[in-house]
Amino acid sequence: MRHLRAIVIKFLASFILLFIIFGLMYNMSFTNVFLISLVLGLASYVIGDLFLLPKTNNTIATLADFGLAFMIIWLLSESLTYGESLLGPSFFVAAGIAIFEYFFHKYIARNMTEDENRTNHQPKYQYQTEAAQELYPVKPDVRSDDE
Repeated sequence: MRHLRAIVIKFLASFILLFIIFGLMYNMSFTNVFLISLVLGLASYVIGDLFLLPKTNNTIATLADFGLAFMIIWLLSESLTYGESLLGPSFFVAAGIAIFEYFFHKYIARNMTEDENRTNHQPKYQYQTEAAQELYPVKPDVRSDDE
């Protein structure tokens, strides 16, 4: 249930930002904005939040989410529409999503249960060693008279 709530929050944030920029300013259809938001939300949640965030830190995951969001938004907006290039608006929307992602990663870290966090991390082994005095062989040809 926590994953579904996180996906819905991510989808709504990206949908609102995409609709403001692409829907209202560039007259992109509601269906195209919805489709881009859906693909972006699912891909960035799986790649950025479930795979990358547990293995790295918030900054690296946010930068990766920025690159992923930029590529998905730009490629889908160019393939779904015709006319002017949407490279600049895609960059600004991806930057806004990256700012949202920075705080969303903190939300994920706070609301994930201990069991979910444990399955995403590698186990921490606790190695134990013994310590003892070293025993040196006493050979007549090695031993000096100064000792």
